[in-house]
Amino acid sequence: MSFSSSSGSAPETEPLLSSGSSARDQDALSARASRAPSPDKGLVPPPNRHPLSRETNVALRIAAAMFSFIVLGMMVSTLGVMVPRFETYYSLSDFQVSFVFLVWPVGYVIAAYLNGVIHVRFGQRGIAVAGPLFHIILATAASLHPPFPVLLIALAVGSLGTGILDGSFCAWAGGMDNANVVQGFLHGSYSAGAALGPFLAGTMLSVGHTPWYAWYYVLLGASALEAVVLLFAFRFEDANRYHQDHKRDRLLDVPDGTARNSSSNIFRHRVTWICAVYFLACVGTENAVSGWIVVFMTRVNHASDYLASISSSGFWIGQAAGRLTLGVVTQKFGVRPATIAYLITALVFEALFTAIHIPEVSTVMITLLGFCLGPLFPSGVLMVTRLLPRELHVGAISFAVLIGQVGGALLPFALGALADTLGIQVFQAVVFAQLVVTLLIWLAFPRLPPANTTSQDLVEEIATQ
Repeated sequence: MSFSSSSGSAPETEPLLSSGSSARDQDALSARASRAPSPDKGLVPPPNRHPLSRETNVALRIAAAMFSFIVLGMMVSTLGVMVPRFETYYSLSDFQVSFVFLVWPVGYVIAAYLNGVIHVRFGQRGIAVAGPLFHIILATAASLHPPFPVLLIALAVGSLGTGILDGSFCAWAGGMDNANVVQGFLHGSYSAGAALGPFLAGTMLSVGHTPWYAWYYVLLGASALEAVVLLFAFRFEDANRYHQDHKRDRLLDVPDGTARNSSSNIFRHRVTWICAVYFLACVGTENAVSGWIVVFMTRVNHASDYLASISSSGFWIGQAAGRLTLGVVTQKFGVRPATIAYLITALVFEALFTAIHIPEVSTVMITLLGFCLGPLFPSGVLMVTRLLPRELHVGAISFAVLIGQVGGALLPFALGALADTLGIQVFQAVVFAQLVVTLLIWLAFPRLPPANTTSQDLVEEIATQ
């Protein structure tokens, strides 16, 4: 599971989000190819800020963003646990309940526009307020177990909060030094929350015998705490600071005065489109597994409700472990070959999952599958930040992740429609096919430029992509 796009906004809304300045040498203006570090990459105050300017520690802001991603993970992952409960409570078919996946991108579409507006008017502090607020609205509405159409609207509102936070923090972290590691921490936190969510929800529902909507009491408390933590960590990151940093970045990154950060420019680069399709397949696969694994385990593998919930948690535990540990491996061996190896290994585990129908073994296989899929999303973000100019990062990532969320809705929805007519057994074949497609799309990415590429060479190479 990111974005801050600002189509139709002034250029000020589209640079990479940063709460501080770059610590570049003067010769950066004459242009180095390597991405210059932002102030969030160090602990020293930016040179053009007033020495008494207040700001919170970078590590605190990263930690707060990690906690927010834990809440995001809990909120998204438990939809799979809730699907059979929704079917029973509202008397729905597999096809009808699939609409819970279809409404999720609605909030992301709105967030793609609002992210830029919020940053321009309120800075990152506005993001810290708006995102948790929409989560609180979702949790409050769902806890009242409203009619199913109202629940769908509440889910769309909750996805708006997720889109705002995901997009902003993903782009912000993508511009830091060791971006792959920081991205791994953020998305690892998301996976940790996604692992914790099904376990807690499954325990409450299967062991505690509570109604499904009791889980949203837990999410309500978590969202309220998220609001407090984010507002404290980002309380000094207002609109003035955002504009100050943006103005400096434009002077450093575009010395010739050209408006290369126009929103339309992201669509001129082949990398943007490849990443968008890659995220569509990647997020779609992830959501298809997490959304339907509980149903598959109970109907096909005849697992208990509790073990089926554990299998969902296992998938996300694997993702968390993969994102937290394989980021270092990716950085050592290179993002392109490492991701190819992850996808091939994932196909092996999916084949074993298909061949073995022992519930306990299936749970282990789905956990290992999650481990291999963990680094895929951060790897896509890293490719964009390495292959596109800095001022296009936010717009390109926002667009790509928006398309990814469309895949994250359409593929689970399509799987539900197929399951309604052909049976949930199609789950295995669909997931395997999606993994193959994801691998083929990844192979379409251009090779990364050498580390010593000059600025002019990089511009020329990007222009051909």
